[in-house]
Amino acid sequence: MKALILVGGFGTRLRPLTLSVPKPLVEFANKPMILHQIEALKAIGVTEVVLAINYQPEVMLNFLKDFEAKLEIKITCSQETEPLGTAGPLALARDKLIDDSGEPFFVLNSDVISEYPLKEMIEFHKSHGGEASIMVTKVDEPSKYGVVVMEETTGQVERFVEKPKLFVGNKINAGIYLLNPSVLDRIELRPTSIEKEVFPKIAAEKKLYAMVLPGFWMDIGQPRDYITGLRLYLDSLRKKSSPKLACGTHIIGNVLVDESAKIGEGCLIGPDVAIGPGCVVESGVRLSRCTVMRGVRIKKHACISSSIIGWHSTVGQWARVENMTILGEDVHVGDEIYSNGGVVLPHKEIKSSILKPEIVM
Repeated sequence: MKALILVGGFGTRLRPLTLSVPKPLVEFANKPMILHQIEALKAIGVTEVVLAINYQPEVMLNFLKDFEAKLEIKITCSQETEPLGTAGPLALARDKLIDDSGEPFFVLNSDVISEYPLKEMIEFHKSHGGEASIMVTKVDEPSKYGVVVMEETTGQVERFVEKPKLFVGNKINAGIYLLNPSVLDRIELRPTSIEKEVFPKIAAEKKLYAMVLPGFWMDIGQPRDYITGLRLYLDSLRKKSSPKLACGTHIIGNVLVDESAKIGEGCLIGPDVAIGPGCVVESGVRLSRCTVMRGVRIKKHACISSSIIGWHSTVGQWARVENMTILGEDVHVGDEIYSNGGVVLPHKEIKSSILKPEIVM
């Protein structure tokens, strides 16, 4: 089987992190986002993954070459010269996706994190005999999304309603699809949307089916959702009694700590924290609902909550960093500094407090 991952463009919503690396390589729970997906695909027998990308393909490919060997899976790029939306890239990668097997192929949005029940999806797809399957997830506020209206028992999709004012349902497209090769015949090589142009036509012919995603789902393409996604992901590890979760008297709730990180005396860490490789957390530090990326140093008695600390940054003694503060790569926050929602571009030194959410350039 093959799979296409829609990587797309510049990752503007996750800046300043994406100023240093392409978005799919930003770590989520101590692992590049895209690797969560590639590993899930490999686990159910996918042999080739095509990345649809229009920005920095060499950076992605160089990085993923190591994983190709480790995971024994072929990874190639299909490069767009202009943004082609969510369907155009399928037409562009047509030759890479079609082979003699006639097997369906997966399409995934690179921002989506879930438990990836791909094996169940294959069984569902074969059972209904339609042309395409989409994964849907239940949400509390359907008016923010495009809602999928479906027949509950069979899963047959009736129609799509974009940001409904009145309640028509609470299931939205989760960005994971399984498509027969014939779907490619419906897509022209031009900027086009799979959600708005391709799927409604297949639904009109009663050949589109939706499977309700078990477990959690999050689009982690922006900081607030990234932090929420981390909580849901760690929670799912807890439900599986994963040995990856840290334990100890200084740990509260679900925490991931890379084995090469060093943690000092008297710290209190958690809930919902990921600490990356090579980090140094000095004594008396308090961390909650945050991600601390590779090579960060957090000095004594600093307090960090609901924030993302980018690679190789430093947070000074008694500093307080909170309210969706995002530090880019190599940012140095001074001692006793307060940051309330500061978004700080890479290679900066912060010598005075950031009292209200703002971008520091």
